[in-house]
Amino acid sequence: MRVRLINPNDMSFGIGVITPRWLYVLAAATPRSFGDPILVDETLAPVAAKDLQPGDVVGIGIHTGNALRGYEIGRMARGRGAQVIFGGIHASLYPEEAFDLGGAHAVVKGDGDVVWSKVLTDCTTGGLQPLYEGGRIEPDQFLRARWELMPRNSYMWASVQTVRGCPKHCSFCSVWRTDGQRPRQGSAEGVIREMVELRRMGFRFIALADDNFYPVTFEDMELAKRQNARHRLEQLLAIRNERFELMKRMAELPEDMMFFTQITMEAAEDSEFLDAMYKARIIGVLVGIESVTPEGLKAIHKEFNSAGQALAQRLRTFRQHGIKVLGSFIFGLPTDRPETFRTTAALAEQADLAFAQFVLLTPLPGTLDFRKWEKLMETDCSRIAGFPLTRYWLIPQAQRPRVYISHPAMSADEIRRHTQDVWDRFYSLRLAWKRSRCAKSLRSRVIFVLVSKLYRQMYANTGIATDSARVKRAGRWARWLAKPCLRLFQAPPMPGSPDFPYL
Repeated sequence: MRVRLINPNDMSFGIGVITPRWLYVLAAATPRSFGDPILVDETLAPVAAKDLQPGDVVGIGIHTGNALRGYEIGRMARGRGAQVIFGGIHASLYPEEAFDLGGAHAVVKGDGDVVWSKVLTDCTTGGLQPLYEGGRIEPDQFLRARWELMPRNSYMWASVQTVRGCPKHCSFCSVWRTDGQRPRQGSAEGVIREMVELRRMGFRFIALADDNFYPVTFEDMELAKRQNARHRLEQLLAIRNERFELMKRMAELPEDMMFFTQITMEAAEDSEFLDAMYKARIIGVLVGIESVTPEGLKAIHKEFNSAGQALAQRLRTFRQHGIKVLGSFIFGLPTDRPETFRTTAALAEQADLAFAQFVLLTPLPGTLDFRKWEKLMETDCSRIAGFPLTRYWLIPQAQRPRVYISHPAMSADEIRRHTQDVWDRFYSLRLAWKRSRCAKSLRSRVIFVLVSKLYRQMYANTGIATDSARVKRAGRWARWLAKPCLRLFQAPPMPGSPDFPYL
């Protein structure tokens, strides 16, 4: 019996941007008695049916975006005589789909770090249960990924997780509902050890795959003080201090290491935190801006963000502290109008963003937006390829609408066209070269432009294109750009021993 772990993807680029961390964490959760698991990331190459053997245990991790491909692999694996186990956020939300459409023998809900070994044991004894509850494990149970199983020269960035959970409650996000609102932080020492291991393998760039790297805000602490919630305040201060301890340790790592993470805009108010991030060489952050208008922010329960010129100034604060921003915007909100697209494009330039992504409003399972949308669609009996629109992830890619929620002022095609125009404008060669001034050398500026073009090809056309030919063309361009970008990010492996002085 061989254990195979598969990360589904509809398109293979040959090279991945960021390592799919869950594969290597579940590899660590696989008892050594089962041998080293075989890991397949379809971002690199598609799974080969001939490699799936009777008696194998095939673990498939899915989110909503790759669920359909995951189900296809599950049916294929079951047809080859393998035992099929599904996990991941989507399987946790819709376990019945994995059984009905994916050929699943079992589904794991929640964190897999601890429960996975029991699943495998049950596979060998014939006692496999249909459902396993992984729950939300505590930080001392977090597993370090088995990076030694990673194929060399395949990824630009490595990934490490320092915290799970997010205290916010944005209506379009499922993280706080699935991973919880209580931040669960791993130990600084464990995180640093993993970072050093990755640097020894030649990775200089590491993404901190956190739900929210800034889990405690000034507002949180002030509220605890006003409520005279002493114990709560102590908890918040402890979480904050642990963040600073981690960044202090990161600052002691080799100077050529760089980090990227996800954070809320409230961090712009915290100069001490931003300074610590800069010293830790956290050079870039993804900030969920979502909307540039107060009405748009109110519609998605994100009033804690700024809007208009105050928003631009807040975003520039990150750059003033030496931190580049990847701004994320949502188009298709009910408050959007044609001028919203032009205003957003202009603000993205004024705010001195290094990168930006412009996504269409998509109600994701597990979110408040999805629950509201699903209720509104209860009387809609129309189907596409046999599925209701509220199960859009099951509709074949070529037949899916690009906009799922009807808009009070614009057609779906109008929203899609305006969105593509904003992508095209922001990532034009002229503006990409202008933004590259943030780099210190000509070589770095060229790298910046190449990465900008790669980002656009991988995330713009493939997400909102209206025809398969354009999607395939974008995929070819992405594969072509990925190879030189990989070489630019790589570094010689760093020699060392277990008592490396930075630990």
